Amino acid sequence: MIETRAPGKLFIAGEYAVVEAGEPAVLVAVDRFLYVRLHERVSPDDAAGAASSTHVSAALATIDELRRERGLPERFFEIETKSELDEADGRKFGLGSSAAVTVATIDALNRLYELGLTAHERFRLALLATIEVSPKASGGDLAASTFGGWLRYSSPDREALRAHRLTHGVTSALQSDAWQACSIERLPTPQNLSLLVGWTGSPASTESLVGKAGEGDASSAQTFLTRSRGFVDAFCLALTSAPAPGSDEAAFAAVRHARTLLQRLGEDRGIVIETAALSELCTIAERYGAAAKSSGAGGGDCGIALAGLDSDIAGILREWEQHGITPLDLQVFAPSRQAEGDADER
Repeated sequence: MIETRAPGKLFIAGEYAVVEAGEPAVLVAVDRFLYVRLHERVSPDDAAGAASSTHVSAALATIDELRRERGLPERFFEIETKSELDEADGRKFGLGSSAAVTVATIDALNRLYELGLTAHERFRLALLATIEVSPKASGGDLAASTFGGWLRYSSPDREALRAHRLTHGVTSALQSDAWQACSIERLPTPQNLSLLVGWTGSPASTESLVGKAGEGDASSAQTFLTRSRGFVDAFCLALTSAPAPGSDEAAFAAVRHARTLLQRLGEDRGIVIETAALSELCTIAERYGAAAKSSGAGGGDCGIALAGLDSDIAGILREWEQHGITPLDLQVFAPSRQAEGDADER
């Protein structure tokens, strides 16, 4: 039996902008996981039938294409999945379960076929699989699930990648020029800041929200991208310059600016990014000295708060619960570079 796991993720800043090739976002991996167990079988009659999800199916098809291109014999297996990224009743927390199952499946098949893939190659294969299901997916969640820790991420040209794979195959697509806009950079873990996560209990449709957000005029879209990039860069600078005086305050300011930018995007596009519950989550966090915003596409799911040494964390969590917001006991998952590979790639 082969068992792999991949962590969930949270967006800190850069949502919506990151779907444009080359535009950055900040994400973290969290210490809840999606597990994949692969049981090898001796014949196709003993193997499992349909895959558990479209993302698993896409991962299987992508690795199978790579296997054929490498001239490796087919092997038979069945796959089981177990998730800590959903509520017991099946409701999703918004922690990137689709990305995690894709990353864990790719890893399991890499081990089965002894492909010797690097972490970056596994990430690229996971993104090639994902964009067959969700063409607009940025891949940021896949990067977080692959490398862990705090990351600054920008996406490649996914449309060009899909076209390249269709014409030249998976092996060639792994080296396509379309990856040039992609950047994965490891950020230092904040020493004086705590990341708090609250779940609103309402699921959100990322693909639907991202599609509607992209319907604006070119001028306003470019303004949004420019401002988002500035706030992401300011946040990254705050992390890399810590513990210099003012670095924590700069991180707080970047989070608050990113929240305001998303609120304005929602108003401009006529979509609800910050729901009433997310707004309450942020208001409470701010009252106790933290900086807060929605995480990911918004419209439900989770919000995050960045709390400093002077923030009343217990007060935030207590009042969140009083308002029907569930604090999630999450820590940033940061495996050693030796275990998962160096994330830094430009």
